[in-house]
Amino acid sequence: MEYLKLNEEKNKKTVEQLNILLADYHLYYQKLRNFHWNIVGKNFFDLHEKFEEMYDDAVLKIDEIAERILTLRFQPVSNYSDYLDLSNLSESKSELTDVKMVKDLLKDHGKIITQMRKVVDVADKANDEGTIDLIGAYIRELEKVSWMLDAWTMKSSDTHKELDE
Repeated sequence: MEYLKLNEEKNKKTVEQLNILLADYHLYYQKLRNFHWNIVGKNFFDLHEKFEEMYDDAVLKIDEIAERILTLRFQPVSNYSDYLDLSNLSESKSELTDVKMVKDLLKDHGKIITQMRKVVDVADKANDEGTIDLIGAYIRELEKVSWMLDAWTMKSSDTHKELDE
């Protein structure tokens, strides 16, 4: 660890938060798979494809978060039972409407972004710019996806009311 020039005790706190984020991403990934498989209705084609795009992105982030933990010379949590215990997210039923699926994901996005900010805060105290850089980009990307999903849930009349006010 000497080559990183980071404090091991401070890194331990960062890794604790990264492992929670890793657990969050595992539950998020599975929820996206669930929704991808079980979407029905007039928005099937759009959301089926969007959920696949999102879970492909999530699986990359899962690997990058685990590799960051390993880079810091700790071990990533790797059991589903641990993910269920650590995660800020909860599992979801399969029989949801398209709108409920998207709103459920938006709630999860808020929880994931909150966890990411905890990671950045702890990493900042440890002078861990590598983790800050990685997670900062994730925050920006998830905020953008959240904006798009939120826009999808709106009626066009909702937007025009805000613009008229």
